[in-house]
Amino acid sequence: MSAFDYTANDLHGTPTDLKQYQGKVTLIVNTASQCGFTPQYKGLEKVYQQFKDRGVVVLGFPCNQFGHQEPGSAEEIGAFCEKNYGVTFPLFEKVHVNGSDAHPLFKHLKSQAPGILGSELIKWNFTKFLVKKDGSVFKRYAPQTAPEDLIADITLLLAE
Repeated sequence: MSAFDYTANDLHGTPTDLKQYQGKVTLIVNTASQCGFTPQYKGLEKVYQQFKDRGVVVLGFPCNQFGHQEPGSAEEIGAFCEKNYGVTFPLFEKVHVNGSDAHPLFKHLKSQAPGILGSELIKWNFTKFLVKKDGSVFKRYAPQTAPEDLIADITLLLAE
């Protein structure tokens, strides 16, 4: 299985086949609008703008599992991200990233790139997964890792 073998509903509820991102370096992030890391939306958008024409996409998956920091509706989330951070990269419906209701994509990402001490649990919002062009998971990054700190790895994967 690859990260591109899944479907997720976009922020408007439309099923999206992730196969459309095959051939692109893809950064998948669980996001939240009321988190201490929320300003990372700005860095995620900056990375997206810097590399989108070279084959990089950022996918944001809002999640309300950590401190209830994403309570809004899909419309509220979209408006917040656009107004406050100018987000233009694709956003999806709220998902669970942990537990039995976790979205299958996140179950896959966590199994392919476990966290510290081999734990598959996502600890907080803005955990990032960098996916190679073929859909294999390259690396997992902690919430406190700034999006700009991934540029070297993104550049490396673009060269593959």
